[in-house]
Amino acid sequence: MSDPRAPRAGEWLGGLVGFARRRLAGESGADPESGFDPEFNRVLLMPVARALYRNWFRVRMRGIGNVPSSGPALVVANHSGVIPVDAIMLQVGILDEHPAARNLRLLGADLVYSVPVLADLARKSGHVRASPAEAERLLRSGELVGVFPEGFKGIGKPFSERYRLRRFGRGGFARTAMRTRSPMIPCAIVGAEEIYPMVADWPRVAARLRLPYFPVTPLFPWLGPLGVIPLPSKWIIEFCDPVPTDGFTPDQWEDEEVIAELAGKVKATIDRKLGELLAERGPAFGG
Repeated sequence: MSDPRAPRAGEWLGGLVGFARRRLAGESGADPESGFDPEFNRVLLMPVARALYRNWFRVRMRGIGNVPSSGPALVVANHSGVIPVDAIMLQVGILDEHPAARNLRLLGADLVYSVPVLADLARKSGHVRASPAEAERLLRSGELVGVFPEGFKGIGKPFSERYRLRRFGRGGFARTAMRTRSPMIPCAIVGAEEIYPMVADWPRVAARLRLPYFPVTPLFPWLGPLGVIPLPSKWIIEFCDPVPTDGFTPDQWEDEEVIAELAGKVKATIDRKLGELLAERGPAFGG
């Protein structure tokens, strides 16, 4: 079923023409500090992501009411899929399906910002480096921030270990949420594990390319560029009840036991919800 909030072709074309005119006139809506350009993101980048979201993966997003309409919040999600397509699906889903059409400011790995063109696109779409300082700055500005604590260990795990959560770092995300008194929104994503079933890793190739891993899937690298096309798995994204952090005192912000307990609560919530969603979804393909 199509979403009535999604722009129609004529509306998108009109927006594109208007965008081009403003840029040719020298106007720019980019944030000088972070490089985030909401109009560039909405007009040029999100339509591509939207096509995958609606027509290829047929994403079902639920629990959107748990994401606040304003003010700071930290969306904490599981991470998988070899390439972080799940991050983009989360971003376009919130933009399209949240009543406030909020922009999700995603925290990305340093590797993203070492690739010139990719780094520029990431900044324009609202992504920032995954550092406590950047996350805290955004939250104190009232932004909705997305974090994937598993990092590369999550997206680079073999297919045989799909939906088994990796360690959530040292819980730094919980500390940042506590310091800014921002609620954490546990988010479970089912579907990304199957888009590139990783059956092996070639560490020597990865080392030469300065990558954390070099994935081998049933289609890549054997089919060349065709092997990069993600498989059309069925997705469900669900936001769980918020975990509040405004009840902690400043002396608890550096208490490792308190931080570990809070981070563990978020992780356990995501793990439990993943099990429920997998049982509900059934087979990843067809139907």
